[in-house]
Amino acid sequence: MTTAHDHPEGIEAERALKYAVQRVPGGRAEVVEGVIGHLSYDWDHERARGALRAQLSEAVDRLDCIAGSGDLDLPGSLNWYVPDLAVVPGRVARGAGALVPGQTLLVAEVSSATSAKADRVVKRRRYAEYGAPLYLLVDRMERSVTLFAEPGSLGYTKADGPHPFGTAVRLPEPFGIDLDTGGL
Repeated sequence: MTTAHDHPEGIEAERALKYAVQRVPGGRAEVVEGVIGHLSYDWDHERARGALRAQLSEAVDRLDCIAGSGDLDLPGSLNWYVPDLAVVPGRVARGAGALVPGQTLLVAEVSSATSAKADRVVKRRRYAEYGAPLYLLVDRMERSVTLFAEPGSLGYTKADGPHPFGTAVRLPEPFGIDLDTGGL
């Protein structure tokens, strides 16, 4: 794992970058491998994200969780993510600022032309490194959905997919639901 300590600027660069990204005027931004990017979504992206959120809502309520796109810090690295959707236990989210991926039950990214490489490669690796138990990739360019599970320091050891849009994708416990990917 590359950490902020591997860079000449070290931890001070990490702190400065993460401080700055939280204060970007005019909207939200994230840091992917040390590069600040402004988050901007088209309507198809928003539709896919909304469809995911709606399908997860019953399980989110049953599990006493919160689903949203709050900040995820990856301490010791030059990364600060704003996932398209994360499911977090309510007791963990209450009063919290940024969380770490390992505090989530699921992280989902909906790819766009500008985010596809980061979502497919970089975030997949980093979410696993930082312990997100499930990573759901909705790849709009490939028109597919892949669920990654069993995180480790070298990445996820289990991948279910890619499944073409229209295929039901099973989210394991604690969710225990089938996602309808036809509307994504």
